[in-house]
Amino acid sequence: MTVCAIEAAAGDGGPTWSTPPGHGAFTITANGAYAARLAGSGDALYVERWTLDGPEPYAVPLPLAQPEERGTPLLPLADGRVLVGRRADGRRRTFSLLYPTGPGTGELVLGAVEAPGSEDLVLLPPSPDGICAYALCVGPDTSTLWLVAGGAFGPEQVAEVKGRCSGGVWLDRTGRMLALDRSLDGGPVKAVAVDLERGGEVTPLLQITEDSHDRLLLADPDSGLLLIRSDAPSPGHDRLGWGVLGSLLPVRFPDCLRLDDAAVTPFAVQPGQALLPEGCGVALRIDAAAGSWVGMWRPSARRMHQLAVPAGWLAGAGLWTPEGVLRLPYATPGTPCGLAALEEPDDPPVPEPGPAGAGTAAGTGAGTGTGAFKVCRPVPLQQAPLTDRRPAR
Repeated sequence: MTVCAIEAAAGDGGPTWSTPPGHGAFTITANGAYAARLAGSGDALYVERWTLDGPEPYAVPLPLAQPEERGTPLLPLADGRVLVGRRADGRRRTFSLLYPTGPGTGELVLGAVEAPGSEDLVLLPPSPDGICAYALCVGPDTSTLWLVAGGAFGPEQVAEVKGRCSGGVWLDRTGRMLALDRSLDGGPVKAVAVDLERGGEVTPLLQITEDSHDRLLLADPDSGLLLIRSDAPSPGHDRLGWGVLGSLLPVRFPDCLRLDDAAVTPFAVQPGQALLPEGCGVALRIDAAAGSWVGMWRPSARRMHQLAVPAGWLAGAGLWTPEGVLRLPYATPGTPCGLAALEEPDDPPVPEPGPAGAGTAAGTGAGTGTGAFKVCRPVPLQQAPLTDRRPAR
C-alpha cells in the first residue's frame, strides 16, 4: 500500500489533508508504478513525474510556460499522466492532466470545481483503480466529494455528506468504499464509510467511545488491517492503535508506537498479506527536533525498529513490496531520482499477551489497557450495502 507524503501535526497529532500538499510533497499511485511532486526552486516550480516500476527509477519533468504555484496539489494516475489542481478566480479550482509528449508537455484541460469550500479543496489519496481521482470540498455544514478525473464530462459532484470531513482512506480495491473522518455539529470526530456507488450513503465505521475522537489513518484491503488514531485510552492525548476491518475485537494501542518528544505517523502498509493483519509490515514516519526517520513495525511484535533514512528522503513517502521490502524515494543534487530499499532487521517479534477475553486472533497483538475500548463493527465490504445504513444527508 502506498500513500502521499503528508505533513505531521505537532505532538502526537495525525496526518492532515486540511491543506494541499506543499512544494516537495510526493504522491505515489496505488499500484506503486508512478509518483509525482513539484520540483524546481524559488518560483520556478514545475511538475515532475517519477517512474518507479522499472529496473531503475527515473524522473520526467513536465514544465509548462507558466510555472506552478507553491502548494498546487498533484495526483499521478496509473497511465502515467499527472492531475494538477490550480486555484483560479478565488473560489474556483481548475483541473488538468499533464503528460510527456515529444520534447514538451501535453495538457488536457478537464474543467473546474466551483462550490463552497473549493478554495481549500483537497485531492484525496490515489484511487485503487488508478483511473479516477477525487477531491473533497468542506463547507460550513456539509462536505462534498467530486470526481475530478475519470468521468465522462469533466468534474462532477458524486456525494454530499453532512458534517465537516477530513482524511480519506480507501477500504477496498475497486475505489467504491471511502472512509472519511467526520465531525457533526462540532462534536467528536468519527470515521465513517461512504459508498460512492450508492450516491454517497454513509455508514458508521469507527467509534471507540462516545466522546473520543477516532480517526482512520490507513487501511489495507488485503489483510483488513486498520491504523487508527484516537484519544480514547488517554482523553486529550492521541494514541496510535490498530484493529481489523469487520472485527469486534478490541482496538490495540501499543506502547512501542508512543515516543517521547516525537510524532509517529504511519504512511505505508505491506500489501498481499491476505487475512494476516498481525503479520503486515507498517512503515511509520518519526518526526522530532533532530529530523525525520523511519520506524518499521508489525502488529504481532512488541517493539518498533527505528532505522536511518537515505539523505534527501521525501519524508512521509514510501511503499512496501509484498515480499516485505520498504522502498523510500529520495532526491539529492547527486541523485535527483533515487529509491532506497530497507529491509526489516532480523529480530523475531515477541508476542505480548492480549486483554482477557480478546480471543486467540487478537491475542498476539501488542497493546496496553485496551480491554475497555472496542471498535464498532465496520462495514463488511463483501456484504455492503447493509440494511441499516443511513442515507447521505
